[in-house]
Amino acid sequence: MHIEPGVVDGAKIVLSYATAAASLGLVGKMAVDTVREHGSIAAAALRSVATTALVFTFFEVFPHEAVGVSEVHLILGSTLFLVFGAGPAAIGLVLGLLLQGVFFAPFDLPQYGMNITTLIVPLFAMAALAKRIIPARTAYKDVSYMQALTLSVTFQGGIVAWVAFWVVYGHGFGAENLASVATFAAAYMTVVVVEPLIDLGVLAIAKNLHGLGGATLFQNRLYHANA
Repeated sequence: MHIEPGVVDGAKIVLSYATAAASLGLVGKMAVDTVREHGSIAAAALRSVATTALVFTFFEVFPHEAVGVSEVHLILGSTLFLVFGAGPAAIGLVLGLLLQGVFFAPFDLPQYGMNITTLIVPLFAMAALAKRIIPARTAYKDVSYMQALTLSVTFQGGIVAWVAFWVVYGHGFGAENLASVATFAAAYMTVVVVEPLIDLGVLAIAKNLHGLGGATLFQNRLYHANA
């Protein structure tokens, strides 16, 4: 989902600064909500360190392929959300992507504002949707395949939509440009086939580790339904 250098440049890139600022505002809101829900800044910080390390691994170590206008990554946004919570997931996405850019892909840094927008807005939408489709009496370890699939489609679909927006914004509605977007979208949405299965696999492991229900590393909702 990296926006490639040159896709948006010149004066147009200013828009990415505005969307990045709004996205960081969403990160702040999700982080504050996490602390309010769980009452511990230290726990939220620990989870954020874990998600940052995982996101860095997803981007730099996991296989990724250039397809069409961008790259296809296995980001596992819904997995991060279900296990660690929205706030730590958001912080991990922002910091993990930054570390990857600083140390391994400095040519991506001018596009950093676009890239975090592409990740954070779909994450926020997914977190909001989770409140509607997962009953308060359901711990996240017990979510169904369809619930996990819905979250994944929301997150990954949001990423595809933002990539398409940046590409069209930068280079217009030309046939070649749109064909490249379509190629990327088709390849990227295959992630939706894999991610819910990974979610359920991770959650199955969580069920077998029920003794960690009070562990600081994982969000409370993973093991405990809301009151």
